[in-house]
Amino acid sequence: MKSPARSSVVAAIFAAVTLSIQSSAQADTFGTSGNEFTIDFVDIGNTGNTADTTTYGAVPYEYRVGTYEITQNAITKATASGMANVVAGAWTGNQPAADIDWYEAAAFVNFLNTSSGKTVAYDLTFSNGSWSMALWSSEQAWTAGGTNLYRNKDAFYFLPSENEWYKAAYYNAAGANYFLYPTGSNTAPTAVASGTNADTAVYQFVSFSPAVVRTAGSLSSYGTMGQGGNVWEMNETAFDGTNNSPSESRALRGGSYPNDATRLASSYHQATEPFDSAASLGFRVASVPEPSTYALLLMAGAGWLLWKRRKASL
Repeated sequence: MKSPARSSVVAAIFAAVTLSIQSSAQADTFGTSGNEFTIDFVDIGNTGNTADTTTYGAVPYEYRVGTYEITQNAITKATASGMANVVAGAWTGNQPAADIDWYEAAAFVNFLNTSSGKTVAYDLTFSNGSWSMALWSSEQAWTAGGTNLYRNKDAFYFLPSENEWYKAAYYNAAGANYFLYPTGSNTAPTAVASGTNADTAVYQFVSFSPAVVRTAGSLSSYGTMGQGGNVWEMNETAFDGTNNSPSESRALRGGSYPNDATRLASSYHQATEPFDSAASLGFRVASVPEPSTYALLLMAGAGWLLWKRRKASL
């Protein structure tokens, strides 16, 4: 007969392995029963990479970026699950959430955090029909890679900073260099209405609407889709690169379905006001890394060794 202690250790190891498998799937689930939705993530490694010649892209820590743009379905289901005062609706279903401003995107991210029992990323207030944001104190602010007064240090989900977004889009996951386009290529992708073929993107008015997010062209080197074309994506970062004013312009990246190839290139970014919204303007989310398989198994192994030592001392 197995002892209760041994059974509990075996159960702990099984749980750790199960959790590691779930973690490798890179899909986080949100929402309430009947209104659940998932966000897929890819890991962005190559910690401590150097910046591109444009000065963007250096990130000294591991993180995750959403594989796809946030969909209208995710906004609809989050609202049905208790999120308030976030309005999108330019498109439907699994097309990108658009006609949404920066503050609303930030409020969606806060919902991801609070509905998961985590700390909000942004110090937002909704009053008299509009959002506002306060800066975090230096003690509360994110400090990895430099002080970021927009993002809380304990945030688990957040809007990608311009460096985080740029690295996921243009850096070569094999290391050492950047691509010009977020399709793992130095040549402009073929413009398509939708699809997943290599070296394609949704742009140049091949279609008069964005594609559903899972058919928005080929992948970046890290495995993200639609960072070039489909809809513009709001970055967390202020356009001037210094997050020291809640109301200043934010950086936009990636171009959209009506734009030409110039807007998809790594050399191009533009500004948007945090209250701006448009049918061609959307976003994706980023996150801190989930525990690795190795770390989880190491913890399980440590528990097993502790049990063995206690047994030997009896």
